Amino acid sequence: MSKRRSRGEGGLHWDAQRARWIATVTIGYTPAGKRIVRKASDKSKTKALAKLKEKLRDLEDGLTTEPHNYTVAEAVNYWLTYGLNGRSAATVNNYRCLAEEHIIPDLGARKLRELSAEDVDKWLAGKALVLSTRTLRLLHSILNRSVRNAQARDKVKRNVVALCDIPVGRPGRPSKALTLDQAEAVLNASEGSSIHAYIVLSLLTGARTEELRALTWSHVDLTGDPAADPPVPPSIKVWRSVRENRDTKTKKSRRTLALPKRCVDALKTHKARQEAARRAAGAKWQEHGLVFTSTVGTELDAHNVRRAFRRVIEKAGLDPKEWTPREMRHSFVSLLSDNGMPLEAIARLVGHSGTNVTETVYRHQIRPIIEDGARVMDRIFPARDQDT
Repeated sequence: MSKRRSRGEGGLHWDAQRARWIATVTIGYTPAGKRIVRKASDKSKTKALAKLKEKLRDLEDGLTTEPHNYTVAEAVNYWLTYGLNGRSAATVNNYRCLAEEHIIPDLGARKLRELSAEDVDKWLAGKALVLSTRTLRLLHSILNRSVRNAQARDKVKRNVVALCDIPVGRPGRPSKALTLDQAEAVLNASEGSSIHAYIVLSLLTGARTEELRALTWSHVDLTGDPAADPPVPPSIKVWRSVRENRDTKTKKSRRTLALPKRCVDALKTHKARQEAARRAAGAKWQEHGLVFTSTVGTELDAHNVRRAFRRVIEKAGLDPKEWTPREMRHSFVSLLSDNGMPLEAIARLVGHSGTNVTETVYRHQIRPIIEDGARVMDRIFPARDQDT
């Protein structure tokens, strides 16, 4: 008669229905007092006993025995469901789309404990052939954080994703800027449209599209104080954005910008048109104090802006597929640089914490002469005579 195993040594028994030897070991208890049991099985008694000894060895070494069947897909889905508290719905949706398109189809069925660094390296190398480096970084981050989350919950012993480097992917869509003639054509094409003031402000102040969509009339000063010493010009306070916390992208992004004369004229016309739209909407109008709104006063979303912007771009004789609203900001930087403003001054105007991003991403031409932003823009785009 075989000797009965002592408490804590686990168990080994034959399951006639499954025709397999079943090894079991208790690794702890839930807060409710229920035992937490890990199992392993094999047709061979010797192999099942070896698996039992492995689990007991891990337990003695302080390593929690992870579940054998927990998959990469389960880890990723768990993190997407419970690991993104406080993130915006758009961010969560973006991560989920990337995971469902690139991670789960390729690696999801893999058991997490069997996922190797080599698996991840080969997967990233394949993705590098078709995706940009930025997208590869996002994919690596999603997988890395998912496995790290699973590791913290005793689903796997180590995180092999953290050991893998991110390869260089395909070049992303290069940023570009409008020439002076193209910019003037866009401004002319936008006249009379609902997005005219939006385009004028974007191109002549460099404000981000998410900052303009959140701009309120309480943060717009169309008169200034010319009698003050020194005189206070018309300005906008770029203090908010449509981000989740309604704050600007960085602390440096919170800024007050002087308005070129052409911006003041466009905003005055826009304000009158908005008042007419408010009267036309009647009870349907929802007042939020926003400068740029839908026909019933609600906040514009990115799709609203893109559609209207593409119509203007097409009217200006440019390819609407080649341009996005954010490139008005790129054009602002390039036009100022081409007309003599130094890099440091441009960085302050666009709300960058330093000059590195301005130099590597936004600037396209350099001319080292110091001038004020609003005065330079007044010279580039002189206001038209209102009597003509």
